[in-house]
Amino acid sequence: MWKSGFKWMFLIIGTMIGAGYASGRELWQFFGNESGLAILLFTILFSLCCYVILNISYEKKTEHYLPVLEAIVGKRLAYVYDGMIFIYLFTTTVIMLAGSGATLEAFHFPNWWGIVIIIVPLILIFMKDINGVLSLNSFILPLLIVGLLGVLVTFSIQQELSFFPDLSRQRNWTAAFTFTALNILPLMAVLGAVGNQMKAKGEVWIASLGSGLILGTISYIYNNSLIQISDQVLLYEIPLFAVLRHYPYVMFLFISILLWLAIFTTAVSGTLGLVTRIRNTINAPLWLLATITLIAMIPLTKIGFATLIEYLYPLYGLLNLYVLSALILYPIINRYKIGQK
Repeated sequence: MWKSGFKWMFLIIGTMIGAGYASGRELWQFFGNESGLAILLFTILFSLCCYVILNISYEKKTEHYLPVLEAIVGKRLAYVYDGMIFIYLFTTTVIMLAGSGATLEAFHFPNWWGIVIIIVPLILIFMKDINGVLSLNSFILPLLIVGLLGVLVTFSIQQELSFFPDLSRQRNWTAAFTFTALNILPLMAVLGAVGNQMKAKGEVWIASLGSGLILGTISYIYNNSLIQISDQVLLYEIPLFAVLRHYPYVMFLFISILLWLAIFTTAVSGTLGLVTRIRNTINAPLWLLATITLIAMIPLTKIGFATLIEYLYPLYGLLNLYVLSALILYPIINRYKIGQK
């Protein structure tokens, strides 16, 4: 039970820790000053959402996310959010492919090298079906978590930063809701694909509480570090590089690898959500569906997605607030329905 619980926990964390999160850009955009309470609320809300989604997936033995959506928002709205999830996963995965190309460009390699380097292992992973994805996460995510936390804690100690800034003013507490809401769709897409593989209810508790606590801890330490060097953060597109400005080139190389791994895990999660949903309509091996989907994405990596993200992400954040509300109320409403029977 514990081993399986950790497996789902790493799948959740792998879905959350994308390039935006690992680079610090996402955290800085939502949190920043006066956000200690917001991060605590996020930890609680995130754990609750993971528990509800995993519990529904476990009870319904789901193979893709649509049954989970129907249970949470009803059949009519489920089809609206189904389309939203599909577009979200597709565009996010395209952005990850383009991000891999841009990462290698930073080291003066051709852009297409980076795209090939991410697509080939993605296809190879899906040749082992979902088990390939889970095995990969169990290996990569501990490295990613330890590496990121190691850099942040070392930096905080070296710079003699306080781990407990002024907590008396917490005006940004509402950011917890929008930050959690933005990440619900990919979470639902990925966790809905593994319901039929869960064996015990205890796995749900381990995965939801463990992922919430780990992400809450990383988010707090990361945000706290950025707050105390906020004047330097504004000068960098990737806030993490503000943390590393006094470090040698070897550390820059290490963090670049770390960021690429974050891009890769997000691409894996996005592709998993897509292909498991497609397989509900087209009965084919996951690796074949992944190959066709990824090849279809290649031409789109040349398009600038900055404008799309600018309008798409805030829209998703707004629309997802309804899903977040439904997830929070689901245990109460479900218990009430059971009590009436």
